[in-house]
Amino acid sequence: MIRKVLEAAALLLLSAGVAGAAATEDNDYPTSARVDYVFGCMVANGQSREAMTRCSCSVDTLASILPYDQYVAAETILSMRQGVGQAANIFRSTPQYDDVIAELRRAQAEAEVRCFK
Repeated sequence: MIRKVLEAAALLLLSAGVAGAAATEDNDYPTSARVDYVFGCMVANGQSREAMTRCSCSVDTLASILPYDQYVAAETILSMRQGVGQAANIFRSTPQYDDVIAELRRAQAEAEVRCFK
């Protein structure tokens, strides 16, 4: 029962991301999501003005490549994979989720090339 509910919720997230991809704009990320990304990026790259500039560039690049709905879906899957038990295993063992994560990783790699190299 729980598995079916989790699968349905995950598929809903994925379908929302795919359906909304064509109609999204580059600036569809809420400010709070951009700030959260920059804070996390600065934790990893330093608390300097240069790091802030590079991290801001990174989230802007990410937003230009990946629609916000897909970003949320990927972050949700990554978060669920960190759990334990049967619910987390569903998110680890479904190839469709791997594709969503791969898209996020590609966008992050492009952002790193553009902003940190």
